[in-house]
Amino acid sequence: MHDLTILYAWLEFAVRWTHVIVAIAWIGSSFYFIALDLGLHRDRDLASGADGEEWQVHGGGFYHIQKYLIAPERMPGDLTWFKWESYATWLSGFAMLILVYYIGGRLFLIDPAVADLALWQGIAISLASLAFGWLAYNQLCKWFVNADQTLLMLALFGVLVGMSLFYTSVFSGRAALLHLGAFTATIMSANVFMVIIPNQKIVVADLKAGRKPDAIYGKIAKQRSTHNNYLTLPVIFLMLSNHYPLAFAGQNTWAIGSLVFLMGVTIRHWFNTHHARKGNPHWTWGATVIIFLVIVWLSTPQAFFYEEEAAADLNPQAQRLASAEGFSHVAQIVQGRCAMCHAAEPTWPGLYWPPRGVELETEAQIATQARQVYLQAGVTHAMPPANASLMEPAERAAIAAWYRAAN
Repeated sequence: MHDLTILYAWLEFAVRWTHVIVAIAWIGSSFYFIALDLGLHRDRDLASGADGEEWQVHGGGFYHIQKYLIAPERMPGDLTWFKWESYATWLSGFAMLILVYYIGGRLFLIDPAVADLALWQGIAISLASLAFGWLAYNQLCKWFVNADQTLLMLALFGVLVGMSLFYTSVFSGRAALLHLGAFTATIMSANVFMVIIPNQKIVVADLKAGRKPDAIYGKIAKQRSTHNNYLTLPVIFLMLSNHYPLAFAGQNTWAIGSLVFLMGVTIRHWFNTHHARKGNPHWTWGATVIIFLVIVWLSTPQAFFYEEEAAADLNPQAQRLASAEGFSHVAQIVQGRCAMCHAAEPTWPGLYWPPRGVELETEAQIATQARQVYLQAGVTHAMPPANASLMEPAERAAIAAWYRAAN
């Protein structure tokens, strides 16, 4: 069983690695094409009939790029479609959601102090909320397709604030922010899969058949692509938040998750305006700093708490580990070598909260975090950092032996 634990950890690492790689590809191509479209020179009478052009230099070569609203004289048969980056990002992200928050739901998804849910209930809420996100967003877009797009963005922001409140009322803080990111990422990928690519295929089919495409398809695709552009940075923040307890483990998690979307708008507004050659609205950076400082302030109330503190009842696996031979000795080791940092009030100089929100002061907390204790201090020497508390090889061996015996 202990070998499966190691394999599972490597599986999680491999999926996370894949997720990061394909996300870089998707975000990179998305940012590139938005900047390209905004920066096209449309004031030139091009003999090709193109809407605009741009000359770029990269990798020792020069690129002459033209954009056609209808089609060139001959429609090419080898179009490159940018879609798999989006699909692979969502699929690998959903795999991570399963590995970390569904399989590890008792530790990371469910917090009895927030909502005493059965694991299957938490998973059902998770899946239903992702589906709801796309349905609600898609309906809003249909309502506002011919309206002021600022109104649509405000309506979408209202939905995101509502979901932030909802997630923090049913899940642990860590899972709440992660799900808010997954909620948004699902909307973005569904935009590509359900709207942008199908609309582009309709336009291509019409052009190849010699028909004039309906302009509405391009308008809708452009609308959704713009939304994805503004939502990208908040999603990255939310995906990284699970590594930083200040973001997810306080009493104002819902407000932090909501304000992150405003920072995404202010940052992207500067870049989009700059790329469109409409100036450099530097005020957006000041606004971003102010919003970020508000987030910092919201993360440090005096009533700061961690989701793990409320977990008084042990799940069956933790109960088995706590009753296994050698646990008392392991608990003493962890309390002596790790609890000076992993405590509600750390005594290690410079620490004001436990790293990643993990507390290891009580036997219940140690049993609950058994897998991480085994991987971080038993199998590897990752903890304590630089072996600052001088954990002995025999103590690491005791941790590994206890965990393996219990499994």
